Amino acid sequence: MYSVLDKDMIEMEIVPFIPRTKRGFPPTVPLGEIVNAILYKLKTGVQWNQLPVRALFSGRALSWQSVYHHYRKWCLSGTWKDCWTKFMSRHRAELDLSSVDLDGSHTPAIRGGHSVEYQGRKKRKTTNALYLTDRQGLPLAMSEPVAGNHNDLYDIEVQFEVVTGTLEQADITVEGLFLNADAGFDSKDFRSSCANKEINANVCFNKRNGNTDRDEYFDKELYDQRYAVERTNAWMDSFRSLLNRFDTTVESWKGFNYLAFIVIALKKFNRKKKKKV
Repeated sequence: MYSVLDKDMIEMEIVPFIPRTKRGFPPTVPLGEIVNAILYKLKTGVQWNQLPVRALFSGRALSWQSVYHHYRKWCLSGTWKDCWTKFMSRHRAELDLSSVDLDGSHTPAIRGGHSVEYQGRKKRKTTNALYLTDRQGLPLAMSEPVAGNHNDLYDIEVQFEVVTGTLEQADITVEGLFLNADAGFDSKDFRSSCANKEINANVCFNKRNGNTDRDEYFDKELYDQRYAVERTNAWMDSFRSLLNRFDTTVESWKGFNYLAFIVIALKKFNRKKKKKV
């Protein structure tokens, strides 16, 4: 049976936080195997109706429609984000919050859908979202996806509240964080949002804003470590369902993102444990 994550990891880190149904019939197969089938879709990007369900289930196989039904149900209930925030809370000691990086990402949206619009720079329809990573490059949070014709500063106060709110839900204090961001975030609104949360904004000065000889804090050595977020983008692109967006609904798109966060973190932590041994 093909697996993206070790069976024990799925059972320990994801399954306990999936709510059990109170109405109707319970799943006829182990929840861990349903999650594994969803992870297969995430990793390979295969169409739902092409899921190799017979290879993904050890006993009786669910239909691809049933797998999609469970995934969609958990997306709408916010299960995947809840799994991620609880995961961060449990593994707080393994995160490196000496500084964090914020960056925006435009994802091609092949089939259109919610929060999708033509983006001139990419010359195609895209979805834009902000991603926050720790010093190791592990993804921590994402904003709400917005139509791709907007830049990273669009509705920044609201979107930054979503990003920091994810950390706060995981009982991670944002006060005192050092945050790296490129010149695209050099604005009074963004700096004010950081100051309101007592976050140290290490934002590269944007020459388009005029004189770069300003009083705002900027640490060049710390900013040079921002390469980690670019590595994160490569990790995220390794999941074929995220490289291009085929999901027409925002909930499904966010669900795959949070699942990718969990997979990346678990593999990173597992490699660290093996090195220590």
